[in-house]
Amino acid sequence: MKERHWTQILASFIILLGIPAYFVMQRSVHNERAFHNSSLSPLIFIPGSSASQDRFDNLFQNLNANKTKHSILKLTVQTNKTVKVTGNIAARDRQPFVVIAFQNNHDGYENIAQQTKWLQVAMTYLIKNYNFNNFQAIGHSNGGLIWTWYLEKYFDANDLTINSLTTIGTPYNSLESNPKNQTAIFRQLYQNRKRIPQKITVFSIAGNTNYQDDGIVPAESVDAGKYIFQEQVQKYTQLTVTGADSTHSSVLANPQVTRLIHDNLINRHNNFNKPKKQ
Repeated sequence: MKERHWTQILASFIILLGIPAYFVMQRSVHNERAFHNSSLSPLIFIPGSSASQDRFDNLFQNLNANKTKHSILKLTVQTNKTVKVTGNIAARDRQPFVVIAFQNNHDGYENIAQQTKWLQVAMTYLIKNYNFNNFQAIGHSNGGLIWTWYLEKYFDANDLTINSLTTIGTPYNSLESNPKNQTAIFRQLYQNRKRIPQKITVFSIAGNTNYQDDGIVPAESVDAGKYIFQEQVQKYTQLTVTGADSTHSSVLANPQVTRLIHDNLINRHNNFNKPKKQ
């Protein structure tokens, strides 16, 4: 009789332990489903060195001149790894604009390496608070270097899908015009290029004022990106914009850049998510 009594107590104890575990598992399954069913697909922008979170304001104004308005969220990662946030993402906005900037926004190899670590901090914050599983990346100048380095070192394809990367005036070989003189940043990115996700589309945009450079970055340095992406990603496209607003500092105001982002990134997402006819 005593043995039966202890057996009943043990069975009751096991059941009590199982109840919380069941609800934890159910909550985990619910969160995972919500994550993978999310239609939120932000465009995430990183400015170049010395630029703040406001660097893309004019570009956003041009893009929002169309019928569909996109909400704007701005993050600045502090040197102590905290994140300052301004703006918001509207409840029904499936493709908001997000800017990630850095308190230390200086140029140089070591600074770019640190900014890439801070990008991981910002991405972790975004995923935790806004629950998305895919995005498109845009980087101006060194912002393109930070995105590329992040994809090679920190990006986890099990957690996220990157649909496209657009770099604008990105100096893949620093300010070197001779491709034979490989800089430290180029060697770093070239040696680890096999870690870049293969199923993405990459657009590389160069401004050109005199068929040599955009006033700062040599055309050959932007062109060096092809050695990193060609035969590594699904599609790699180089474009050069000329004429007015084609300098390094003004290229974001170039109508061709606005059109490319609108037609190839925003419309691409909208067409992909249109309900199929039965």
